Amino acid sequence: MSFTALQSLDVAGKRVLLRCDLNVPIKEGVIRDDGRIRASLPTIKYLIDNGASVVITAHLGRPKGERNPEMTLAPVAHRLGDLLGSPVLFSSEIVGAEVDAKKASLQPGQILLLENIRYEAAETSKDEAERAALAAQLAVGMDLFVSDGFGAVHRKHASVYDIAKILPSAAGFLVAAEIDVLKKLTENPQRPYGVVLGGAKVSDKIGVIKNLLGKVNVLAIGGGMLFTFLAAEGHEIGKSLVEVEMLDDVKKLMKEAKELGVELLLPTDIVVAPAFAADSTPTLVSAYSIPADQIGLDIGPDSAAAFGAAIEKCHTVFWNGPMGVFEFPNFAHGTKVVAESLTKVQGISVVGGGDSAAAVRALGFSDNQFGYISTGGGASLEYLEGKPLPGIEVLNHA
Repeated sequence: MSFTALQSLDVAGKRVLLRCDLNVPIKEGVIRDDGRIRASLPTIKYLIDNGASVVITAHLGRPKGERNPEMTLAPVAHRLGDLLGSPVLFSSEIVGAEVDAKKASLQPGQILLLENIRYEAAETSKDEAERAALAAQLAVGMDLFVSDGFGAVHRKHASVYDIAKILPSAAGFLVAAEIDVLKKLTENPQRPYGVVLGGAKVSDKIGVIKNLLGKVNVLAIGGGMLFTFLAAEGHEIGKSLVEVEMLDDVKKLMKEAKELGVELLLPTDIVVAPAFAADSTPTLVSAYSIPADQIGLDIGPDSAAAFGAAIEKCHTVFWNGPMGVFEFPNFAHGTKVVAESLTKVQGISVVGGGDSAAAVRALGFSDNQFGYISTGGGASLEYLEGKPLPGIEVLNHA
């Protein structure tokens, strides 16, 4: 997958529209994890250091075309300014005459962050003409477009896809780094190659499992999705999450894994509780006989140790999805053990964005303990599933 590199653009004196992924968790106006903001800094610094003025467009959450004050990017503008050591201008408007005037007044080295692009319904519209019209408004006064919001490149959105058809475009450093890492996971990976998948649903990961099954040596399954695997084997899973409609698919996957010689790791012990709550009493039980009145909320210590041992033997590891409800301390042990094992991998360890990235930081790990922490869970998964990424492919034809 090739695309125009940022370094090939002459940005001096140019106004650059930069698409970032600044979709960070914010509660009561406080940013809980600024990892995605930090990941955007290299591209932003390169542009301003080389004489560009920068207009940033980004999204936060899913406001569905309506202004939701809880999803404003205003706190992000403040945090970005703190990290850069210089103020970042903020526009409460996204397009229109007022914004166009602000763009025109920007001097080289200055940065303007536009309000949440998803306040505009056209951003995510299925109607290409609606998206194109919004992209045209975003392009007013702009000379170049740089795509650096990896977390959105799997979407045909106006600020990701349609804009690249209007302005000369290139991939930012973050997007380039993400694609480089994903290539290492799919093109001649160092072996043994292990993949650890968690999260709630098998249906979210089924395509990835199918596409990677012929490439991996070890596949470990945790999180809520593990109970569909246990149910497929005929075990009692109590009140645990299960996707009944996926049972046949899971049975086929397990059979294929065996035929391919893939080591499929499923938990042997489970931490259960009477209810999904932080203060719910945890109990350790066998994975093969979960009490009918209990819900599984984490993999048990024996399973975590087995997963960790298998991971540490691998030279390439991709992990997406927590092993349990890591937000509740009583059910965070499995996720913490898996994260710890990834820090010991002699090779490349990739934490696949989303909840996994949030988990490692919440559990006290630093980014530099891992080979790479992706900013885009969904985009990473779609790439590993073998699907095209529209926001990347369009850069080849811009």
